[in-house]
Amino acid sequence: PTARKQTSPGVTLTDSLIATRNLPHLVEPPRPESRPTELLSPSTIRLDRENICTIGRLRSLREIHSLYLQQNQIEKIENLGCFPNLRFLSLAGNRIRRVENLQPLRHLRVLDLSHNQIQMLDPEELPRSLRLLDLTGNECTHQHGYRELVVGALPHLLQLDAQPIRGSVCEEEEEGGSSSSEDEVDKLLSAPSGPFTAGKDFFAHLQEELAGRSQRRRRESLKEHQTRLEELEKLRERRDLLLPPAPL
Repeated sequence: PTARKQTSPGVTLTDSLIATRNLPHLVEPPRPESRPTELLSPSTIRLDRENICTIGRLRSLREIHSLYLQQNQIEKIENLGCFPNLRFLSLAGNRIRRVENLQPLRHLRVLDLSHNQIQMLDPEELPRSLRLLDLTGNECTHQHGYRELVVGALPHLLQLDAQPIRGSVCEEEEEGGSSSSEDEVDKLLSAPSGPFTAGKDFFAHLQEELAGRSQRRRRESLKEHQTRLEELEKLRERRDLLLPPAPL
């Protein structure tokens, strides 16, 4: 008889799983001979490809800024409120069907939900703090007015599905120099040290776009300044023509 292929049961994301995979110093003290580079940053949790199917109730982890859960079997976004200071979240390559329960993440800047099973998207479920959003590989990207709806709901968005957003609030509010939000995104992009499902091109394209925006703003600011000087000079010439000649 043909042997049936056994599939391993799904795993629930728990505090103990986080501790054993990412925070070994919470389970046992580090060995003297171990190198610091072998430990992940305490602000990062990396649990990609762990066959996780559900996210359990977790204790509050306020120090965590980056969470990698790509390439698992997760079907529902839940119980992420324990990461109140999360900036970076990857849930790419899972089985998520609906965007929900993300509102508690008020500091979230980067969200990757690419290659899931999201049929319809309610933009109101997305945190307004988002700067980068990737939903490629989902059916929702084909719904009518998708891009306009997302951009309208996220005033600070810089990039959607690897395409830059023109005229974002961040861009309009800044005058010259690099923005604080762009600096923050740059820090987020420099933090990950392992593979990311969106690929290196995703980050390279973003960094080029941000650098290009900064350079364009400087050029536009300089051009505007030059134009104002020229206009001021013309006004002075007109004023001199209208004024009577000075008495000798």
